[in-house]
Amino acid sequence: MNENLFASFITPMMFGLPLVTLIVLFPSLLFPTSNRLVSNRLISLQQWMLQLVSKQMMSIHNTKGQTWALMLMSLILFIGSTNLLGLLPHSFTPTTQLSMNLGMAIPLWAGAVITGFRNKTKASLAHFLPQGTPTPLIPMLVIIETISLFIQPVALAVRLTANITAGHLLIHLIGGATLALMSINTTTALITFIILILLTILEFAVAMIQAYVFTLLVSLYLHDNT
Repeated sequence: MNENLFASFITPMMFGLPLVTLIVLFPSLLFPTSNRLVSNRLISLQQWMLQLVSKQMMSIHNTKGQTWALMLMSLILFIGSTNLLGLLPHSFTPTTQLSMNLGMAIPLWAGAVITGFRNKTKASLAHFLPQGTPTPLIPMLVIIETISLFIQPVALAVRLTANITAGHLLIHLIGGATLALMSINTTTALITFIILILLTILEFAVAMIQAYVFTLLVSLYLHDNT
């Protein structure tokens, strides 16, 4: 229990060089492609899930929005696989780093907003001032709407970081408590271990849900601007 609680969130280093790049590239190896006419069950399951999510997410978009389908599917696969790999023992989860999540959220949000200003300039500007606003409230509402627009990528990144970090901290704390209770009270340690297993199952669900929520919100921002 003397280990630093946040040690698992420290970027791993080797020979003084950060290994984040290799860790980020590793999930792409988990999704192989097949050149065969009949794919195996793993690839068929992978393609079925991608088609299901793509159909659900792209159904609200017009033709311009659907051009983002490949990027959004790549995004949900990357975040989901990274979150799941982070649940393995002695592993590192890049999505616990706010800087990385901001690096994903800001370009995608900026691309959606710039697309909106290019294709729907009047409609995009109209969001800053709702129709029928009293004249004295116009400056204040413009400021509020501008702040709410620029806070969207920050909210995306903070939501993902907070949920993944909180889950990992809970697993770390309950796991440490289970080890400490084994020499004190076996019954209590068993109950704590069952809670740990249930929490781990919940974290598997949270890892996938957060990937879906992140991608869905980017998709909704895109929908508002196309």
